[in-house]
Amino acid sequence: MTTAIRVRDLEKTFADVSVLRGVDLDVARGSIFALLGSNGAGKTTIVKILSTLLSADAGSAVVDGHDVFADPRGVRESISLTGQFAAVDEVLTGRENLVLVAQLRHQPDPGGIADDLLARFRLVEAGGRKAATYSGGMRRRLDIAMSLMGAPSVIFLDEPTTGLDPEARIEVWHAVRELAAGGTTVLLTTQYLDEAEQLADRIAILHEGRIIADGTLAQLKALLPPATVEYVEKQPTLEEIFLAITGGRSHPTSPGASAADAASTADE
Repeated sequence: MTTAIRVRDLEKTFADVSVLRGVDLDVARGSIFALLGSNGAGKTTIVKILSTLLSADAGSAVVDGHDVFADPRGVRESISLTGQFAAVDEVLTGRENLVLVAQLRHQPDPGGIADDLLARFRLVEAGGRKAATYSGGMRRRLDIAMSLMGAPSVIFLDEPTTGLDPEARIEVWHAVRELAAGGTTVLLTTQYLDEAEQLADRIAILHEGRIIADGTLAQLKALLPPATVEYVEKQPTLEEIFLAITGGRSHPTSPGASAADAASTADE
């Protein structure tokens, strides 16, 4: 496995609160890695440290071969970060947003790059419209397209589908899968457990400042006792795994409720 992100013994304290207490992570190149945790677990703190926006108190971190603390400029040249809210200029059209970012990053042929990204993210027909008229899913896809300017090797997605309706979430999932298929390494934080199930090649659970479980979905399922066979075999959901590992308590849901609905009150 070629590692794109390697983190060892990462620590961070704010005032008297220890947010990260020795975090270890390995993210394979070209994979989708999901970081799960309750509100305040430190997911966004990790993303900010790895993207050079925040310093750590201790530990080491390497992103795309660059030491995060010794070579922050090299890290910034290799990565892109998409925050919890789409950072698009609503006065500009979708294409103008892309051209502007291409010019700011000194890319050759900004117009050509913008047209290629509009096609890649299925925004050609909307490219001439102001971003203010876009739906939530379209705006998020445009935001991710803007973050790909310069072909970063690693992209951080912090809660990429927060506040989106189910249809828009599926649109973003499609875009994320395409990123990984194209060789981009994706590290995402999410409050939706089903999102991690749908997207991630590997999942880590962050709890009280430490990674307490890290593996594929199948490996995490294996942490629980074998399924009880009655009339059918019932496999544990990622929500059940998460709550069992963290010591949380499940919430009753209606028959049609999703795992994301049940976990939304516990996750950030």
